[in-house]
Amino acid sequence: MVRHSRSCEQEEAIVSGDVFCAPDHSHSALVTIDVQTDTLDGQPLEIPGTSQILPRLRELTRAFRDVGRTIVHAVRIYRSDGSNVDLCRRQEVSQGAPWLKPETPGVQLARELFESPIWLDCERLLAGRVQEVGPEEYVIYKPRWGAFFQTPLEQLLRPKDINTLVFAGCNFPNCPRTSIYEASERDFRLVLATDAISGLYNRGATEMRNIGVQLQLTSDIIAAFRRPMLIKENTGSTDGNQSGD
Repeated sequence: MVRHSRSCEQEEAIVSGDVFCAPDHSHSALVTIDVQTDTLDGQPLEIPGTSQILPRLRELTRAFRDVGRTIVHAVRIYRSDGSNVDLCRRQEVSQGAPWLKPETPGVQLARELFESPIWLDCERLLAGRVQEVGPEEYVIYKPRWGAFFQTPLEQLLRPKDINTLVFAGCNFPNCPRTSIYEASERDFRLVLATDAISGLYNRGATEMRNIGVQLQLTSDIIAAFRRPMLIKENTGSTDGNQSGD
């Protein structure tokens, strides 16, 4: 497993001059990928670096909640018989690998992301339905790498006038990377939180830039989407920001 490199973690925010790719943080949503207990340090499906990004992820989720922005947590759930598992993992799961099983502590979202613990409704999620876990905060089940493949994600986002997605979470080379390509195919503006993603490496970061993804630190993302609100508060105006709500 490739670890998140220091140079990626410390990278300054890159803001595109391309009007079609530049993030519109006033119409953004946060998508977290597979930030589940079983992927943390010492757990059965440990993904190196995922526990280390939890403090930044906590900041990011809290900031999105504070301003009422949409958060979607995409998760994996593996049936014990392996029937819904990717082919590359199906044999291990069907033979008893204790990974992401329904209604277990390991399948739950990392507790660090929430002020109060939540419990996933696995049967609801496996049926393709959305679970609401807070105001403008949702969980969806994804059966494969991508967060859009056979999921309700796009149908959830479009009515909310969201045009920019911020991605964070577990293991960039697999599920986050696939989800970003799927989002790009649907013409969303894209941001990757480089200090809130595990498994990021330099070539991968370059390849993301090449398809118009903006690489930003958590602090820069938070500052960017709070700035219009500060302008409104300081001016007393509801139209002080050209790209505001």
